[in-house]
Amino acid sequence: MVLALALVVAGCAAPRQERPAEGPQDPAVRLEAALVSPTDIALRWRGRDPGAAGHVLEFATEPQGPYTILGFLPPEQTTYTHPDLMPRTTFHYRLRPYYGAASAPVDVTLGDGPYPKPGPGWAEPRVIPGGSPGKRPVGGEGAAPTGLTATVTQADGVAFRWADQARDEEGFLLEDRPAGRSDYRVIAVLAPDVNAFGLVTLPEERHASYRVRAFRYGPPSNVVRRTTGDDLPSPTTGKD
Repeated sequence: MVLALALVVAGCAAPRQERPAEGPQDPAVRLEAALVSPTDIALRWRGRDPGAAGHVLEFATEPQGPYTILGFLPPEQTTYTHPDLMPRTTFHYRLRPYYGAASAPVDVTLGDGPYPKPGPGWAEPRVIPGGSPGKRPVGGEGAAPTGLTATVTQADGVAFRWADQARDEEGFLLEDRPAGRSDYRVIAVLAPDVNAFGLVTLPEERHASYRVRAFRYGPPSNVVRRTTGDDLPSPTTGKD
């Protein structure tokens, strides 16, 4: 299953007191939130686990969730603004580290073809028959996916395959770095054991570097809560 990584959502009103998150918490990170407009919430965090590949920022509109992913963020990022939210709604936020090494990258350049028409279901995340399950724990030596290949299947399509070396991943992340960018970004979140996936590229990805990562989540940070205000101006009263 591919998970959307950019969401425009509903929002929160008067700030509320934070309560500790249930379950284990990541002591390395402290999350803070501020209402910077009636329907915009700014998030900031301090601290970092040096072993983490990045952080996952999540939100919910109910105290116990379910939580929705706002983004997989690079380890050096420490701020995020959640804009244009639904008025008079309480938002709950938490941050989780994720761990796991990435594969060696492959470079892809899309040309003008012609390309053969891809078979049905070529882009679906799937487990290739005959692929052996991984045997190493995520975070351990040799657990990164190996043998990543990228095959151009149509004018804007790329089919990826790799070998799964991890035994306990919570999923795979497909990451890319378009030409001109200095860092990789997560563009797809895939289920455990998947080792084939097809991507329909954006124009900026006609020349890009790609890699795949088996990952596991770490414990969440503290949970912060903010409530949005009213996004409509108050009606004016009085005589003309």
